[in-house]
Amino acid sequence: MNRKAAVFAGSLVAFAASASMAHADKLTLYCSAQEDWCQLMARSFEDATGIDVNMTRKSSGETFAQIRAESSNPKGDVWWGGTGDPHLQAAEEGLTAEYVSPMRDQLHDWAISQAESAGNRTIGIYSGALGYGYNSDLLAANNLPEPACWKDLLKPEYKGHVQMANPNSSGTAYTTLASMVQIFGEDEGFEFMKGLHANINQYTKSGSAPIKAAGRGENTIGIVFMHDAVKQAVSGFPVKVVAPCEGTGYEIGSMSIIDGARNMDEAKKFYDWALSPEAQNLALEVNAFQVPSNKGAETSESAPDMSQIKLIDYDFKKYGSSDERKRLLQKWDEDVSTLPQ
Repeated sequence: MNRKAAVFAGSLVAFAASASMAHADKLTLYCSAQEDWCQLMARSFEDATGIDVNMTRKSSGETFAQIRAESSNPKGDVWWGGTGDPHLQAAEEGLTAEYVSPMRDQLHDWAISQAESAGNRTIGIYSGALGYGYNSDLLAANNLPEPACWKDLLKPEYKGHVQMANPNSSGTAYTTLASMVQIFGEDEGFEFMKGLHANINQYTKSGSAPIKAAGRGENTIGIVFMHDAVKQAVSGFPVKVVAPCEGTGYEIGSMSIIDGARNMDEAKKFYDWALSPEAQNLALEVNAFQVPSNKGAETSESAPDMSQIKLIDYDFKKYGSSDERKRLLQKWDEDVSTLPQ
């Protein structure tokens, strides 16, 4: 072999090796938790494994819609975080892949139950109760009473003072809709949503946005998961957290591998790592106050005590099903969002 041919052959070998390494060292992560937590998870996994992570943060409903739109040519590998209902719907529609992690025996029963109800196409990574928070300074400035129950939010004096996300884009808001139906029954639950609509000042895209706005003094009451309200309070904002008196729903934040993932081996590595206590303890660094699914992970003392909250027996299987989720969202679109305010 002459020198030119040898150099060419060597270049091909080097190219093939680098191409193989490039493929092996990449992961595309879709994240539906809070931005700083998503960034920390991505960078920490890179540090732990040397695998480059391309992370995109969107709310649960948006991510579900993206995965569905890309189903014929999947671009993502792992969907981490966000409420469990859209993860369950994705599993039902075959958009996510079956995987049983060797970390599974370290998890709480509720996390495993989430996996079993989805044919092992998703798994629980954290849990958190639904509720709301309010800016105590704004409440006092507007001479408003302190709310304690869901139905308090329907009082006319709160008109223009309540904010929640749109249930089409936000898993938090869909959990709110499904919770009201389960707490009050469907007819009364939708009457509640109609009454609430009259007091809403804005439907946000992100589930945590309403309480962030309350923390900044731009909104009075935000319907969110309670841990998001705790985050604002711990950060020094005048936010008070409410566990509604009637009882409330809760989420099992979930993780799924996208069916047809281009980097399946890396996806499984992330999946296993994300279920470890070390990875779940990262939540404490960004004031994420959910309850972790690994029994060995730490829960912040500031986190809402789930045992002291009146939780409903949330039917994840029913309200995470494709047909039920589509039906409720369509009914909300037609019967609630079109009403005048």
